[in-house]
Amino acid sequence: MRATLDFLLNDWLAVESLTARARFADHSRETFAAVLDTCQKIAREKFAPFNRLVDTEEPRFDGQRVHLPRATHDALGAYVGSGMLAASQDYGLGGMQLPCVVEMAGNAFFFKASVAMAGYSMLTAGNANLLMAHGTPAQIECFASNEFAGRWFGSMCLSEPQAGSSLSDVATRAVPDGAAFEQDPLGARYRLKGNKMWISGGEHELTENIVHLVLAKIAGEDGKLPPGAKGISLFIVPKLLVEWGGAEVPAGPGPIADFAAGEGAMRRAILTERNDVALAGLNHKLGYRGITNTLLNFGEGRFKPRGEAGAVGYLVGQPGDGLRCMFHFMNEARIGVGLGAVMLGYAGYEASLDYAKQRTQGRPIGPGGKDANAPQVALIEHADIKRMLLAQKSYVEGGLALALYCARLVDEQKSGTAEASAEAALLLQMLTPIAKSWPSEWCLEANSLAIQVHGGYGYTRDFAVEQHWRDNRLNMIHEGTHGIQALDLLGRKVLMNGGAGLALLRGRVGATVERAAAVDGLADHADALDAALSQLGHATQASWATGQPQDALANATPYLQAFGHVVLAWVWLELALAARAGLDTDGARGEAFYQGKLAAARYFFHYELPKIDAWLAVVASRDGTCRDADASWF
Repeated sequence: MRATLDFLLNDWLAVESLTARARFADHSRETFAAVLDTCQKIAREKFAPFNRLVDTEEPRFDGQRVHLPRATHDALGAYVGSGMLAASQDYGLGGMQLPCVVEMAGNAFFFKASVAMAGYSMLTAGNANLLMAHGTPAQIECFASNEFAGRWFGSMCLSEPQAGSSLSDVATRAVPDGAAFEQDPLGARYRLKGNKMWISGGEHELTENIVHLVLAKIAGEDGKLPPGAKGISLFIVPKLLVEWGGAEVPAGPGPIADFAAGEGAMRRAILTERNDVALAGLNHKLGYRGITNTLLNFGEGRFKPRGEAGAVGYLVGQPGDGLRCMFHFMNEARIGVGLGAVMLGYAGYEASLDYAKQRTQGRPIGPGGKDANAPQVALIEHADIKRMLLAQKSYVEGGLALALYCARLVDEQKSGTAEASAEAALLLQMLTPIAKSWPSEWCLEANSLAIQVHGGYGYTRDFAVEQHWRDNRLNMIHEGTHGIQALDLLGRKVLMNGGAGLALLRGRVGATVERAAAVDGLADHADALDAALSQLGHATQASWATGQPQDALANATPYLQAFGHVVLAWVWLELALAARAGLDTDGARGEAFYQGKLAAARYFFHYELPKIDAWLAVVASRDGTCRDADASWF
């Protein structure tokens, strides 16, 4: 994997060029490599050896405390000690001012080693990044800085038992906290009451505090909650209340706080009493068993902060602006989920590749059939095994390239020229539904193929591939199902700004097609991608021809699948161009490395891209089979 990461970062994305920008001027190709070396080492030593352990020894709740294996404490402590929680932040926040693309490449090692344990850090960083964008200076200094230091971890609390993905139906209520409402330095103070379900990282003792970001509705004077998504507000609800503004104190005790101790961890935050946030129980999922998944009760009265029931929460942003603020976290998490799906697929691919090289079985077919006296050959010598390995390679390496490209867009958005920044932001909006959904579907298929390569052994717990599949199956639901991503793509993203985002993407793809058309061996791929792009454009227009959302959106999911395959074909054409350049210049990675990339590109264009015909056929015809099926028919 490391060789592929270096290829993507250096040969394709040219990350070293970012060091010419003021923000990254202290860095070099060597410092980027040193970060990857550190992440690879910690992931290999502290995460990977315990991935099976945290799967079999799930979090346990004894009615008072949640118990986790010691390995989880040690792994997250090592992660915090590496500084990766704040890797892309300013020096003043204890960060390294790393490009986001290098930060994501480093985190890829942790997702591959143990996606469940890595989930704690992903949620914490996303939580803190939201506060950096929408919090007050006091909220940033109190909560975000302590999260970046690893003293506290964070969660996101959206779903509720009765609402699920329908966030407009959340029923958690918030009311002003009496006389203290406008007097707290951490923001307008409310009391919250409600229940949140499926909250990853919602309870643990890894850190001394947990910062919950909670969606709730502010009750009106009549006591009723405002209807719809526009009535949703966002609140910081810490597990332990904070006395803010006093003298600086060092980080408190705790296995991870010890790693964060020192001058950089001095914070003017003194933890006081338990907030009215109670763990009602743990959910036991198919995968991701190494991270707590919780049902949390807010304001049930089990704890009485400042003498009364009700969870104390601080308003983030303006009332009714909660969902817009939370999308900052959700979009970051969607790309993170996509990366996690990629790396689970990658882990399975590497395991099945190793198995296929070592396991001997069967004999080749010659002109006279099979020779029973000939020695058996390695599995990898069989064409169908090569098919499954090439499929996995095309899914996981293409998915990794897409995730890193999105991270590179974040860097362009934050440090590029005004024009480049605006284009990067628009393109990132277009690609986010794909970056989340495509890997979580096709890298799960890679895991399924990894099991198949292992044969009967793949179904046993003696090999890791069955756990990879179980873990990855959750990513199709994490941060919005395929259906939700599809509605976002066809119902919003392709229409926004008069189709400007789609036009921008079309221009980028067209530029790649033009470059590849002049390269021997890639012209056919360029023609196929150009035709697919035209087909996608026609289907997009046809789907909205009646102007009726129900006509277009009935087939939004096949549209998403086709869109994703077109995007990945573009990515693979880009990678093929970079591989050809490596071959033509006698690149240091060796001929076999580049030929492998070109073979994966051929596989994708020959076996995968043609699938869009069936998907787009129902989109373009506005097929009503699913929309019109009566519930009584099932």
